[in-house]
Amino acid sequence: MKILHTSDWHLGHRLHEQSQYEEQLLFLNWLQEYISSKQIDILLVSGDVFDTGVPSTQSQKLYYDFLVKLNSTSCKHIVITGGNHDAPGTINAPKELLSAMSIHVVGKATENIEDEVFELAVYDDKIIIAAVPYLRDQDIRRAVASESFEQIGDRYKTALVNHYNEAAEYCSALKTADTPVIGMGHLFAIGGSTSDSEQSIYVGNLGDIGAQDFPEIFDYIALGHLHRPQKAGKLNHIRYSGSPCILSFSEIEYAKNVVLVDTIKDEISSITEVEIPKFREFVRIKGSAEECISQLEEMNSHSFKLTPWVEVVLDNKQNASVGFHEINKAAENLNLEVLKVTLKNERRITGLEQLIDNSKHIKDLKPMEVFKMKCREQNFDLDTYPEVLDAFNEVVQIVREKE
Repeated sequence: MKILHTSDWHLGHRLHEQSQYEEQLLFLNWLQEYISSKQIDILLVSGDVFDTGVPSTQSQKLYYDFLVKLNSTSCKHIVITGGNHDAPGTINAPKELLSAMSIHVVGKATENIEDEVFELAVYDDKIIIAAVPYLRDQDIRRAVASESFEQIGDRYKTALVNHYNEAAEYCSALKTADTPVIGMGHLFAIGGSTSDSEQSIYVGNLGDIGAQDFPEIFDYIALGHLHRPQKAGKLNHIRYSGSPCILSFSEIEYAKNVVLVDTIKDEISSITEVEIPKFREFVRIKGSAEECISQLEEMNSHSFKLTPWVEVVLDNKQNASVGFHEINKAAENLNLEVLKVTLKNERRITGLEQLIDNSKHIKDLKPMEVFKMKCREQNFDLDTYPEVLDAFNEVVQIVREKE
């Protein structure tokens, strides 16, 4: 049996206000062709199908067109879970209709754990999949009056681990000889490496779960949320597939992958990272304004399928506003798009107001960065009062979920 693990499509994502529709469409076309050519039996999508809880009509069309096209391929089953960016209602709304096409969706934690576990057949072979979605605090932990934040964290992590244990127990009840068991999840596992495009999906350290916390019954665990392809806890069978498209310039240093899992009877015979083609060039150039303009002109001499996107990092030996003007003026007549211009030592600037005055891209500032800078300006020590940082994290998470 051939199983393909992917996640974090973030359909509808915009990078510095530029739509990524073109490369996302090319990725889905490539994915369909790969599934057909390699005779993939099952596709797993571990959360964050969409970039926002209210995806555009264009993003939803991308999603449903892809699912319909897969119906004519070798793929017998598709299992999709909701991520922290997904609205559970959006993922679950067409559940019954998709089920008729052997597409199984779990947008949020269910009341009955049985509804998150699927026993699937591919010809004479069977497989059990625990499709655990992003587990929201309010979905799995009941609030208790007068709890401290530390108690909330302990109870949440306990509830998180218990949810996986319940899923494992049900999988065990279904399991027979020659039946592999796969778990899914959308969370942060201790030891994972993040990128600038990822939002912290849990309050403080509440969502931290170690590799040792996953039940042993799972032969493979298909994770989502972290955009860099990687193993969790250095364990070969617990993996993040990573996002298929570059969502931040911090992600340009490594390849994008999907993960191919082969099974023989009840064993995982191989786990292979499959590199996704690069559909758009993302380039970071550094130096003085003159050196950067020269590099931009050199890039312009090459041909690309999609317009390249560039981040320019200027050294701090010149006036920032002059450098920004020169770069943007030079780029006007080139077949490329400069999305971001920053100073090499911009992060050394102290003071929130001064940073904003010297920043071209105000939207680059994350809420947590702004909060920490404001605390420093007010001489408020977050190390002494870490509960304040946790409380701010909680507020941000609540606002994001409402959005």
